[in-house]
Amino acid sequence: MIMCQDDEETPLLQQPVARTPLPWDQFWIILFVQFPDSLVFQTLAPFTPQLIRDIGVTNGDESKVGHYVGILQSSYYMAQAITILYWSQLSDYIGRKPLILTALFAIAVSIFSFGLSKTFIGLVVSRAFCGAFNGSNGIVKSMVMDITDTTNLPKAYSYMPLPWMLGAIIGPLIGGSLSRPADMFPEIFGRSELLKTYPYLLPCSVPATLASVAWLVTYFRFRERVSARVPLRELIKGWFSQQSDTSNNALTSSGEANSEEEVLSKPLPLRASLTPRVLTVTASYVTMAVFYMAFNSILPLFYATSIELGGLSLDPPRIGIILSVSGVAHGAFQLLFYARLHNRFGAGAIHTAGVSSGIPIVILFPTINFLARVYGMGWAVWLCVAAQHVLTTSLMMCNPCLVLFIRAAAPNRASLGVTNGIAQMVAAGARIIAPASATSVFSYSIQEGHDAWLVYYFLIVIAFLAVGTSLLLPRDPFQWKDRQ
Repeated sequence: MIMCQDDEETPLLQQPVARTPLPWDQFWIILFVQFPDSLVFQTLAPFTPQLIRDIGVTNGDESKVGHYVGILQSSYYMAQAITILYWSQLSDYIGRKPLILTALFAIAVSIFSFGLSKTFIGLVVSRAFCGAFNGSNGIVKSMVMDITDTTNLPKAYSYMPLPWMLGAIIGPLIGGSLSRPADMFPEIFGRSELLKTYPYLLPCSVPATLASVAWLVTYFRFRERVSARVPLRELIKGWFSQQSDTSNNALTSSGEANSEEEVLSKPLPLRASLTPRVLTVTASYVTMAVFYMAFNSILPLFYATSIELGGLSLDPPRIGIILSVSGVAHGAFQLLFYARLHNRFGAGAIHTAGVSSGIPIVILFPTINFLARVYGMGWAVWLCVAAQHVLTTSLMMCNPCLVLFIRAAAPNRASLGVTNGIAQMVAAGARIIAPASATSVFSYSIQEGHDAWLVYYFLIVIAFLAVGTSLLLPRDPFQWKDRQ
């Protein structure tokens, strides 16, 4: 085994010296470019069920709303699953910046298109376009790893929920309050024929505008950190070359690397990146992502569905407020306590506790509906709703834990992009299944004559799978010695 003296290779829990300060001159840009993506998801959530009803694709059948909402959500992840590995792998060669600019452009164009769509096909195409060209999920994680080391990476990821927290605050309020503005605020927007024709354009224009601003900030202020960049023309030639492995051709136009140091400084081919560690953390990432996406898909549907059919009969503005408050609480907790909890318990223990919280989270769904049926919308119902969101705080901390494992599992530092891409691709594939299957099972379960608890059995099985895969991970990701 090669002994490394570099501070970056020293396990965090054994590091007695001062940690490297975060490079805020670049880190704030990374936080900012995530904001439009988070805002899109949170803005669409409150009004998507009503939008599905308005376009008439369900033909008035309320039980089909969840089914079409799931298809719409899955279209984004299906397109992303096809392309995200290629975007992430490409970022190891040409740099992160060009692909982040591409992602921000795709967000702006697609969300404007979503607001102008009057058919279900138009909605699906808009979300699929965004998913296909938005590779930011994997690339942003690589960007953070590029500017940090093992001493400040956990601290960096304690700040990563900030854009998602702001999105969770602002997005549901935008989506819940600005949808159908001509009806909600007739004295202000009542004369606008554009907003009457496209009642969901106004909330969609907010994240689209923000994505445009983020594009300008990234273009002028972000500094590329990928050192071994390859001109795109040479990379394309390498892909079409039949002489040897595509990745090595693109990098070594003058011949093969002759030393171990040179090989370790360059991105590895995809097959060489599929190490047991990468596969282990990917399995855990997939099961967690499936549960989290299924839960997030069911939650607004559960709130919007009538009490008689198994939900809570809440309107979009109230749903938006609940999701906003929850987002603030989750983000604030992670910001304030994640780094401390990581230093005390390790990423493995936090992750296992997080996915284990999914079991009581699922049990609270039928409990809340039972209390609403028997006692009405009283304090007992709201107490259980609050308890469910408190438990979700633990689940939310799984993501930064898994990012630390992905970074530790990477074969070398030059292959961070492809390693992130592998995890994100498989997770995106799982996310294709999760929203559509969860919402479809929910719609099926609320139909007359079917088991109303069927959707909760479905979620419990996923939660147990997530717990099982979490036990395969070590307590601390830095026990996986990097071979950089």
